[in-house]
Amino acid sequence: MSIIKQGLAAFAAGTLGVALALPAAAAPTKFDFWFGLSGDLARVVDTLCKNFNASQSDYEVVCTSQGNYDATLQNTIAAFRAGKQPTVVQVYDVGTATMMLSGAYKPADKLMEENGYKIDYSDYFPGIARYYATSKGEMLSFPFNSSTALMYWNKDAFAKIGKTEAPKTWEDVGADLKALKDAGYDCPMAINISGNESWQLMEQFSAIHNQPIATKNNGYDGLDARLEMNKTKFVQYVTDLKKWYDDGLIKIKSKDLGQDMVQAFATGTCQVIMTSVGDHGTVGKTQKEGMNWDVAELPVYAGTERKNSLVGGASLWVLSGKSEAEYKGAAAFLNFIHDPKTALFWSTNTGYIPVTKSGFEYMKANGFYDKAPYKGREVAIESLTASEPTEITRGIRLGNFTQIRAEFGTQMQAIFANKESVQDGIDALVKNGDAILDRFQQTYPNKTLP
Repeated sequence: MSIIKQGLAAFAAGTLGVALALPAAAAPTKFDFWFGLSGDLARVVDTLCKNFNASQSDYEVVCTSQGNYDATLQNTIAAFRAGKQPTVVQVYDVGTATMMLSGAYKPADKLMEENGYKIDYSDYFPGIARYYATSKGEMLSFPFNSSTALMYWNKDAFAKIGKTEAPKTWEDVGADLKALKDAGYDCPMAINISGNESWQLMEQFSAIHNQPIATKNNGYDGLDARLEMNKTKFVQYVTDLKKWYDDGLIKIKSKDLGQDMVQAFATGTCQVIMTSVGDHGTVGKTQKEGMNWDVAELPVYAGTERKNSLVGGASLWVLSGKSEAEYKGAAAFLNFIHDPKTALFWSTNTGYIPVTKSGFEYMKANGFYDKAPYKGREVAIESLTASEPTEITRGIRLGNFTQIRAEFGTQMQAIFANKESVQDGIDALVKNGDAILDRFQQTYPNKTLP
């Protein structure tokens, strides 16, 4: 063997020996994150997860869509019973009471403290934080995808009736809808009356008017809370909506009827809708060419002192029964999501709003709200912060609320089909909803909400 070959062989052997002597690089700790978004939103979440994994090398989050919110919660319950639950799960707003009573979670504030992260919880907008906090203000989960309801209005159509601003009161809405009808618009306003629309028609309306959905401060003060929207301004509101529907000022739009509300507005078919700020991007992408439109806070009845609207969306819960290493990964993931730079990414790629004041200020400093397609979304923040949350406007803490929403849809459809009067329909909603609450209370005997 030549001297050169001998040298190369020795070098190779030495290198191999050093490589064998060095410890192998530790593989990142993997942990699961289940979420309930689909389509484009699911792709954004996937990118968010990839961004987190690329930002460090200690942890790897494995993100899996469960298709929708209901499936995510049900699949998580089944997985927990089998000991195969994810470390982090996205749970929608109305699943909060169920999660609180389950005891199957590690409180988010304690998780972050135990892992050395100092989170300023006062940085969260109060109208968002208090929906997911205990009665003492302790954060059990991290707000994630958040939204609220707004009024979308066609500026071109309103210009034809001499208006340059959206109506601020429901009395003005009635007058403007009539004027739009008289100006030749076949569909001045579109609504839907399924269970999904309970959020904007009943829950948001009640909050900004400081009207209760249920006793016990909307359930925060006990599982024995019962519905009472049949005794509030909500009755007058439904009465007005039904009258405007009968007069042809409102049309019902849904996918089942061929065109949903957002499509009806974006195409210029209908001139006013009430929907989530999350639909702002969809309208911008699908609008009729050249259409001028804007968003505004939901109207209130004249003489009402407006209160904050309710947050919609979901929060992130960390489940119990996982390893310390997985909890360290979960804490790092939540801290990454809490970063203002992540808020900018999230809001840019979805219609959701920032959940923290620092995130909102960071986005403003970067010019996010200065021009289309994002200009106008700041109205959602104004709506959520219209007041300090009251004992009613901090949220709704009722069990099996998804079933109550379904009952809302059933009774609203009966009212609009003239099968029930407004009062009788809402009375039936309360009666049947209370039966749902009775069953939930029986499921958790002698338990109280934290």
